[in-house]
Amino acid sequence: MRAVVKNGIGVFHPQGFLDGNSSTALLSIDDINATLKSNTDIILVSLKKVIFFNRNGLDTFIKMFNKVRSANHIIVGFCDYDTKKYQAIQKLYKDDMTFSLFKTQEIANLFSNSYKNQSKNILLYSDDKSQRAAIAIELHDNGHNPVVAQSKEEFLEKAKNKDAYDVIIDESYLGQMGQQVATRVTGNAIIYTLSSFLDAEIGNTFNIAYHNNSLNVGFRLFIFDAYKVVSMNVHALNFFSKLASAAAEYNATICFVGMTFEKTPMTFKETLEDAGIMFFEQMNDILENKELLDELGASSAAGAKNKRPLNKVVVSELANFIDATVATIEMMTNAQAIKEAANVDKIKIENPENKIASSIGFYGDIDGMVMLVFPIDIAKKSCELLIGESTDDIELILDTLAELVNIVGGKIKTLLSDENVHVDITLPRTYRNVQGLLEIAGDKKGVQVDLSFDNDKFLFFLTR
Repeated sequence: MRAVVKNGIGVFHPQGFLDGNSSTALLSIDDINATLKSNTDIILVSLKKVIFFNRNGLDTFIKMFNKVRSANHIIVGFCDYDTKKYQAIQKLYKDDMTFSLFKTQEIANLFSNSYKNQSKNILLYSDDKSQRAAIAIELHDNGHNPVVAQSKEEFLEKAKNKDAYDVIIDESYLGQMGQQVATRVTGNAIIYTLSSFLDAEIGNTFNIAYHNNSLNVGFRLFIFDAYKVVSMNVHALNFFSKLASAAAEYNATICFVGMTFEKTPMTFKETLEDAGIMFFEQMNDILENKELLDELGASSAAGAKNKRPLNKVVVSELANFIDATVATIEMMTNAQAIKEAANVDKIKIENPENKIASSIGFYGDIDGMVMLVFPIDIAKKSCELLIGESTDDIELILDTLAELVNIVGGKIKTLLSDENVHVDITLPRTYRNVQGLLEIAGDKKGVQVDLSFDNDKFLFFLTR
């Protein structure tokens, strides 16, 4: 199959049905490699003339996509689809979206190197906050002016004024841009959703590696949304009791919200409460109680119990971690990073006043944690694009900073994947002052790199 190449984008146009057999006959890796010789930086498969597809059919393309992206560091994915096809792909791949989706080729053009610095005015919306941030950052980096709608209602209202925007983006997705295992909320709580009947299977379906790394990165409040739980048996009881015991070693808190005991013995609740689990009737009983939220989600020096030494395997990837961090901050602040010092020791923060921080964990082929310390001015400037205006609202800045650091994590994940080092990332933990970060860091040794952006000191710390 030949691709149509224009403006640095190679687009293949299959027709009819895409299943495992027909897809293999339609396109080969040689077809893609031939297209790459035309100086393309995006390879897409158009779904405009596709009548039907299933996972087997798309997997054939995606396997080739992954090889090509890894070898050539280009964008790969699908384009030219309607809402029904977009939702079908999202449902088929859920959290395993290693490829990108562009509703139209016009939208894909905005991400091509051939369209850099053409300064288009763009209205953008995605239901996924991390995707909104990722897409806005990439558009900004390509020289465009994205306007980020914070809600579907805002997007629909602004979209009525079509003359104000050159391009309107929705139902699009950038692959490998973060982690969607759980939901972060104000106050640094992680929410897990439970449903149906809880039995021994919870031990298989619950991502314990993600949970443990979230503890390591500094999260101290975990809320289980149990509104849809019918009942639990003794196997689930034992699982949550053990989870609570492990959390206690970090002074972390586990809460159940909305759990009824009509079909579950009340003795189970008493056992879980004895293990340290708290129960609330409504989510707002926690989330709207600022004092309680701060108390339950506070950092604790207990997190420093994990003192695994930094190893050569992790340090060997330092350049990827630095590149992902610096590229994102430079892009958002329009200031060049200057490296001032680097050393291996415990984290050291000079003049901690007027600084906020964030940490994000990674685990898989390698594991560890990245800690970032922002002067408040850099944090505000970095978040301005995503917020849509300058603000002094520290809660809004912290919330937006988490999205920004999630993008850094996504870039790290992609850079490592290109070297066949596969990791998952936690959600970012943010700190309104550096004391909380120092409690988590404890006596851990790591690689500290001191940087400056327009003479504002920025700190990067890689540890385990």
